Amino acid sequence: MAPGEQILIVESDPDIADLIGRQSLQPLGYKVTVVSDAASALKRAVQTPPDLILANINLPGLSGKDLITALNSHGVRSPLIVIAEKGQETDAIQAFRLGASDVMFWPLRDTQVVSVVERALRQTQESRERIKLDNQLKAANDEQQRRLRDLTTILSTVKAVVSITDQRVLFDRILDSALQLAEADMCWLSLRDEKTNVFLLRAQRNLPDAWAKKINQPVDDGISSLVSLSGESLVMNGAPLGKFKIAALGKAVGVIPIKIQNEVIGLLIFVRKKDREITHETLVLLEAMADYASLSLVNARLFRALAQTADNARISEKQRYATLESIRSSIQGELQAAGYPLNLVLTEMPGPLNAEQKKALESVQAAMQRLSRSAEKTVTPKN
Repeated sequence: MAPGEQILIVESDPDIADLIGRQSLQPLGYKVTVVSDAASALKRAVQTPPDLILANINLPGLSGKDLITALNSHGVRSPLIVIAEKGQETDAIQAFRLGASDVMFWPLRDTQVVSVVERALRQTQESRERIKLDNQLKAANDEQQRRLRDLTTILSTVKAVVSITDQRVLFDRILDSALQLAEADMCWLSLRDEKTNVFLLRAQRNLPDAWAKKINQPVDDGISSLVSLSGESLVMNGAPLGKFKIAALGKAVGVIPIKIQNEVIGLLIFVRKKDREITHETLVLLEAMADYASLSLVNARLFRALAQTADNARISEKQRYATLESIRSSIQGELQAAGYPLNLVLTEMPGPLNAEQKKALESVQAAMQRLSRSAEKTVTPKN
């Protein structure tokens, strides 16, 4: 074993304590502390748990078995080896049942003492390595689960971009995703007004009432304006954040620009109440989501433009049909006005017609009838 292991010896017999501590263990580099009673051992072990405890089962006052029980009740998990005399096998078995890791039956040679101690420390080290490995595996599994959750969040945002046309619903989805990815306590979305070029609060999650009531208004947090000018993401935590107004909300913040090409059209801002550094990996995920958010805003603009174009087309179509209907009505009116005197002439009420005059008038009447039928076929608009 590597030297420097802390060993606590609880032994009332100074000769046994000297043989185990000074003669057997200290020459090998172990740091040995000797106490003569269980009460002193308990106090020292609670304050600074040693790597190993060696305790005589026949201590005055509290016995070695009582010490094991007391250590367990105080949460001290240091392995303990009991020192017993030959003939105390029953007491040794009871000590094992209480939690002792090994037993030494006295008298022993110093080489035997070292062998028992090293075996106990080796088992302890192996146990610690197993616990460390288990913790590492658990941490790795937790990290994989977190990454899977984050990728699922990004995927759901992508689906929202292509499937949601309601801008309010889309904003809510973006903010919910940002809260999860950033592990933040609050966040909000500001968009640049196309007419004034001012960034206005469009949606928020968990903002205090004094901030939340500024919906559709500018929000001066002291930090977003820097990002709107630079076009670069900004994260900050701790003391440097104190000079900005946003520090009133938390101790770690991030501002992510939402851009179309190189033009900043929006800002995604999130805040953590605790002073916890925002990692580069988290920033990359949020920037990816901001890219999808920019796509959604472009899609929303295109959708509104198409809808306006369609409305304009419908208005133009109605106007065209109205014009045609006016022309048709005018033509029919004129035809009706001309038809009456023509009919009178053809009936020879004014006087008889020669064959050529009658034929000419009949041709005019036929042409007027064809024109009337054509006007009747004019399509009228559908509601």
